[in-house]
Amino acid sequence: SGSAANSNSITGVRIVVAGDRGTGKSSLILAIAAESFPTNVPSVLPPTKLPDDMFPDRVPVTIIDTSSSLENKDELVDELKRADAVVLTYACDQTSTLYRLTTFWLPELRRLEVKVPVIVVGCKSDLADFKQVIGLEMVVPIMKQFREEIDTCIECSAYKRLRISEVFNYAQKAAIYPIAPLFNLEARTLKPRCMRALKRIFFLCDHDKDGALNDAELCGLQVKCFNDPLLPSQVIGIKGVVQQTLPEGVNENGITLAGYLFLHTVFFEQGSPETTWTILRKHGYGNDIRLRDDHLLPPIIRTTHQSVELTCEAVEFLKGIFTLFDNDGDGALNEDELDDLFSTAPERHDNFFYRHFAHL
Repeated sequence: SGSAANSNSITGVRIVVAGDRGTGKSSLILAIAAESFPTNVPSVLPPTKLPDDMFPDRVPVTIIDTSSSLENKDELVDELKRADAVVLTYACDQTSTLYRLTTFWLPELRRLEVKVPVIVVGCKSDLADFKQVIGLEMVVPIMKQFREEIDTCIECSAYKRLRISEVFNYAQKAAIYPIAPLFNLEARTLKPRCMRALKRIFFLCDHDKDGALNDAELCGLQVKCFNDPLLPSQVIGIKGVVQQTLPEGVNENGITLAGYLFLHTVFFEQGSPETTWTILRKHGYGNDIRLRDDHLLPPIIRTTHQSVELTCEAVEFLKGIFTLFDNDGDGALNEDELDDLFSTAPERHDNFFYRHFAHL
């Protein structure tokens, strides 16, 4: 794992706070922005900007308050569609506001196709402690029903200033490192596009092309992505985690592709999507898990009388890739081997090779 500071091109996070009237949306926002509990709270606040030094990832946050009235529905919809994360509030002392999450708010987000992380926040927890109305155990069924949408659930109190910063820390982290694009929580497996990208990164890091990451290759990946070398004891620990659950994930040469992919499922199981995201971004992937244009298409400036040729290092790399995928060792790539070779291409389609090189 490593630091979450590698958010690369993300320059800001837009968090939209929504929920029923009277659930404490504006008080929640004022509690993070002001030093004391507000006494005169306006019905809807203007956009509130928080400085980047308030967050571990050092990415500035803009919080958008919303109105629950019908006459402002179009504005609410517009804000939800522009959100990087949604904080969905209910009042801990009003059971009806919790039920409204399942009868209106969460289905509405699905209908609008708002596919960003949702943080369910129980406001006014100080009142619930007194009245014993709603506990987090009542929220668990909702989280199971809307597993793909809800990132986490938390209770807080603006009045007592309890867990206010955690609400927006969770929301910011969920926006920068969303789980849904990479990992299927229901099946507990990596999604296909993520798996293809990680497979490509594995081959790039496997410098000796023996089908496994040895200690040096593993440390090289760690340094490239997190600028922090692994200690020998950490390497042993990583291999032990893999081997204990997936024996074929480690062989005499190091961690195999299966073991490497298994490690990433462990990161998600442990609630550390930032590790996988950092590795993807350091290898040129954007938030849509596609190779960024600046990475995929580096500028090549040449005159009409100049030609472009591969370096010796590039030729050797391509030879290694060819040998790695020539499973039968016959010096040629058959259709299955060629398909396997291009299986890491995120936009892979049938006849990928022929479609791109037919003009040669």
